[in-house]
Amino acid sequence: MTIRVLLVDDQPLVRAGLRVLIADAPDLEVVGEAGTGAEAVRLTRDAAPDVVLMDLRMPGTDGIAATRAITAAGGPARVLVLTTFDDDEHVHAALRAGASGFLVKDMAVDDILGAIRVVAAGDALIAPSVTRRLIAEFAHRPAVAPAVRALTGVTDREREVLTLVGRGLSNAEIAEELHISAATAKAHVARLFSKLHARDRVHLVIAAYESGLVTPPG
Repeated sequence: MTIRVLLVDDQPLVRAGLRVLIADAPDLEVVGEAGTGAEAVRLTRDAAPDVVLMDLRMPGTDGIAATRAITAAGGPARVLVLTTFDDDEHVHAALRAGASGFLVKDMAVDDILGAIRVVAAGDALIAPSVTRRLIAEFAHRPAVAPAVRALTGVTDREREVLTLVGRGLSNAEIAEELHISAATAKAHVARLFSKLHARDRVHLVIAAYESGLVTPPG
């Protein structure tokens, strides 16, 4: 299956470079380009991308507002932020707006292409330079949605799984840790998505910190 990608950046040269890189990947396809947040929202509706590769600083409607509008629409498109700004304020704002990933532009090309695939598959990815410290701090801010914080109806086993998700373990690592199959681990994570109304793995991490199952480092 080809992953449909929408490029959003106010710099044409940046979009051109990304377009060339994606064209070399047989499983990825650029279905549109936008230079503003407003264009991004419109093209997400019209071009039906799987992943929106979103810059943050743009004239008019910025990347944060565009991300919020795209995710609020409830469509299948997932937003992957790609920016030069990886400070706490931008990370928190992007995740709060519903982004499924946060990358910085100095990452290796293969890492960026891999992140597109990860986000398209329904997972989440944060650049290593951002680190879990930011997720932990974000989780303790009052802007986190109450639906994500609630653990009502979560079983003891699902709490164990949520704890491991909060520690950053993959489904395979969770399976090994709990001595269950990878399919069972994946099923538990899927049920957590549903029960906690979490869009992706980032918000499960937030839920793990919010509920006290995982404590911030330090």
